[in-house]
Amino acid sequence: MSKICCSTDNRLELTKKNDHGHQYDTETGQLCCHPSESVAKRPGMREEDHSHDHGHGHEHSHETAGSSAFRLFVQPAISLILLLAAIGLDNYFRQDWFAGWVRLLWYVVAYIPVGLPVIKEAADSIRSKDLFSEFLLMTLATIGAFAIGEYPEAVAVMLFYAVGETFQTLAVSRAKRNIKMLLDQRPDKVTVLQDGKLITKPAEQAVIGDVLQLKPGEKLALDAELLSESASFNTAALTGESKPDTKRKGETVLAGMINLTVVCQVRVTTAYSDSKLSKILKLVQDTASQKAPTELFILKFSKIYTPIVVYLAIAIALMPAFFVNDYVFSDWLYRALVFLVISCPCALVISIPLGYFGGIGAASKNGILFKGSNFLDALAKVQHVVMDKTGTLTAGVFNIQELFISNEYDRDEILGLVNALESQSTHPIATAIRNYWGEPDAQIRVHNVEEIPGHGLRALANGKELLVGNFKLLDRYNISYDLATQKIASTVVAIAYDRHYAGYVTIADSVKTDAADAVSKLHKLGVHTTMLSGDKSLVVRQVADQLQINSAYGDLLPEDKVNKVKDIRTEQGLVAFVGDGVNDAPVLAWSDVGIAMGGLGSDAAIETADVVIQDDMPSKIPMAIQIGRQTKRIVLQNIVLAFGVKAVVLILGAGGLATMWEAVFADVGVALLAILNAVRIQRMRFD
Repeated sequence: MSKICCSTDNRLELTKKNDHGHQYDTETGQLCCHPSESVAKRPGMREEDHSHDHGHGHEHSHETAGSSAFRLFVQPAISLILLLAAIGLDNYFRQDWFAGWVRLLWYVVAYIPVGLPVIKEAADSIRSKDLFSEFLLMTLATIGAFAIGEYPEAVAVMLFYAVGETFQTLAVSRAKRNIKMLLDQRPDKVTVLQDGKLITKPAEQAVIGDVLQLKPGEKLALDAELLSESASFNTAALTGESKPDTKRKGETVLAGMINLTVVCQVRVTTAYSDSKLSKILKLVQDTASQKAPTELFILKFSKIYTPIVVYLAIAIALMPAFFVNDYVFSDWLYRALVFLVISCPCALVISIPLGYFGGIGAASKNGILFKGSNFLDALAKVQHVVMDKTGTLTAGVFNIQELFISNEYDRDEILGLVNALESQSTHPIATAIRNYWGEPDAQIRVHNVEEIPGHGLRALANGKELLVGNFKLLDRYNISYDLATQKIASTVVAIAYDRHYAGYVTIADSVKTDAADAVSKLHKLGVHTTMLSGDKSLVVRQVADQLQINSAYGDLLPEDKVNKVKDIRTEQGLVAFVGDGVNDAPVLAWSDVGIAMGGLGSDAAIETADVVIQDDMPSKIPMAIQIGRQTKRIVLQNIVLAFGVKAVVLILGAGGLATMWEAVFADVGVALLAILNAVRIQRMRFD
């Protein structure tokens, strides 16, 4: 079928840009991708500007989609009316004047609205050295039908082809609607509070530190920190969850969130181009660059398959002249034309990429971003999921439980130094200490701060060495401590000052509410679970038992996690790793499928991962696997359907037992069935 908004190449390319520079199809307003390297519209598609009113963006897009759908059916409708009138004059209302050149001219006029765009595409394909395209196959078949006097069938074949193509375009637009919604989240303008006055300016010009005022119903354009006491936000565009999320003063709010309640003020913390949503949009636009093995196979297959069937069609038309006594060229040419129509690989080259794109769309609707369809395939095969603990299965929100400082030290002095040092870190433990002790004293200075991965922090304070981290950090610097503290069933932060043990802080982290359900669902899917953590083995084992995780390992450095994943891959095959921190980036890269928690996760983890869970919910892990498996199932169903029906009708056509009508079903009908099967994943519920 002709070039539409989803493709054999499945690549996101530019047709026009909206006000933000995001890519969309000029006809439907949808995110656009094309079947070739060049930018091309669907045959007969009218190019027009498509502006976005951010206050009424969704309503406007629905109106545009409706009017576009109507326009797409205009040309097939004209051909259908003329064809039905001609068939009536041929068979039911015979007129003497409807004969000869008048009859031919009538059918040609009926053919032009649906046939001319395809003929143009065939010419373009030939110019671009793609000789054996589906456009050429349809052009040869229908013009050949005219040549042997089968006018009604010539028009009917091209008409059904155009109708199938139109439904295909609409199906693709629907499949992309969830992803398109991401492209309309950021408003063009922001309201900035400057010197007590409200000033409106372009969102791109807002800088870090600007204070923005957000009205109820207004979308946030940049990542920021909430300055008001509290406010509720709709985060559906980022997380897929419609439930309002109440934020408190000092908490992070992200671009794309919609203020639901009161007028609030926020302070910009990230440049417009570096916001979470900007990075999500880039992931979406880069998604299709990595295709699944099945897609790659079909692309290669179609390039071999199409020329073969063209040569076979020529053989069917000409070779019987040497073997059949009552050879009639027109009869065998008709069989060859039927063979050509049947042979179009539309159902394969369109429905398979659409199946994967449908899976990606279904995932994005649920707050899961796949960076390529190949990761849908890989995740469908995963039998072992390895998870980090803090921030992945636990909330990553720590509270101080116990604080012990040796009598040899001044409690306030040590805690002041620890707080000053931890203020240099964004780790949740540092946040817990800061929340407990308050903002660090500006007069307390720490120098030469060094973060030791998997251990903690080291610095100079008042000219003396200060260590804050786990007991492995103290072991590393040969500092003795009370061994009984290692038996504490909580996360312990050890403190050493001037090469002597000074005390410790115990903190507790709560397990996420859906973590146990996520692990249970993974087990029901037949997936083995493992937890890896740099935390104490005692704490790790306690959390693992609570969640009923199959195996767990603690006291691990980042390189230890990598080695564990390597071992699991060697023993058990494909492995998915789920993490959120900077120290998880190496193991995310080493795993077969890296899954990052995108809400609280570090930029390094998000950029390294293959899949991003936007709302940090562990329950989305089994959901992602379900979507991958269902997508794979639908793609395989389409392959079997297309090959099975085409094989049967090709044999019948070569033997003269199939007419153009069976050919139309084998081509357009099977393509439509495959497309409908592919897009149904959009309607599925994944609990």
